[in-house]
Amino acid sequence: MVRRQSALSIALGSAALATLLLQLVVLPLLLLPLDLRWAWLLVPIALTTVPLWSLIHEGIHGTLLSDRGWNDRLARVLAVGYGGPFTLLKAGHLLHHRYSRTQRERSEVYDPERTTWLAAARSYYPRLLGGLYAAEIASVLLVVLPRGGWRLLVRQTDSLDSVSGLLFERVARRDNLRRFRLEALAVIVTYTGSSIAYGRHAWLLWIAVGARALMVSLADNAYHYRTRLERPLDAMNLRLPRPLELFVLAFNLHQVHHRHPGLRWHELRAAFAADRDEFHLGWFAAVARQFQGPIPLTAEDVRALPATDTVQQWTASMSGAPSTSP
Repeated sequence: MVRRQSALSIALGSAALATLLLQLVVLPLLLLPLDLRWAWLLVPIALTTVPLWSLIHEGIHGTLLSDRGWNDRLARVLAVGYGGPFTLLKAGHLLHHRYSRTQRERSEVYDPERTTWLAAARSYYPRLLGGLYAAEIASVLLVVLPRGGWRLLVRQTDSLDSVSGLLFERVARRDNLRRFRLEALAVIVTYTGSSIAYGRHAWLLWIAVGARALMVSLADNAYHYRTRLERPLDAMNLRLPRPLELFVLAFNLHQVHHRHPGLRWHELRAAFAADRDEFHLGWFAAVARQFQGPIPLTAEDVRALPATDTVQQWTASMSGAPSTSP
């Protein structure tokens, strides 16, 4: 069984690497010089963004390959092709699991006693429309920051309203910082080299990167938008046709993943059935409703339930018993 799982992951990882190689090397150097119409390949390539992230996500949780060293190596290479340092992506995602729907991470929720809807919207909509991925890829510029600069960055961004300070603190640890710098340099070299290869058609590459930014940013919080606060184990399972569920590696079963983060992607559907879980919305409807914008902290549908309910949820999860979604 372990060999079969590893073989599947290697096959999927190889397909993802081949797709990235096609986008970054083969297309600009071999195909575009023959006929510019080959650029249309960038459309289906852009659509592989979600399964690419899903594979990196498996690597973050150590479930991509059974050997942890090779798991991290494959995930690190995929992350370079994705455009973000794996060390930062991993730290950020694990913080998401810990702080989701708490004061530190509730991107669409604002406190009407401290700010207005319009002020919240000025940061919310740019993040939704590509800003999240843009911040991930822009993080490579931190490669030039000395260790003292990282300490200052941690102090400047530390806040109970954000995970940014915690994220930078984790990346700034000695071994992590060394890995981050190598990964950031790899991203810079990869995308600079690919831009040079595209030459006067480099705008095609960056349109494709922009499409990736839009898809990543739109999908990121769709599983949590307008869900209960102070319930880090909760998310939404979003309905997709089964072929599309397989295509995105079951990432749509997001509540199942939050409650069972150690499961591999192909084990989530069985856990969904075992927990008698449910679908909360369709995937496309959940993405679209985010355009309703920021939600006040006082809104009834996001208001935190009593603390005892949250404790019971954690206890049920740790004991393996199914818990009820909001």
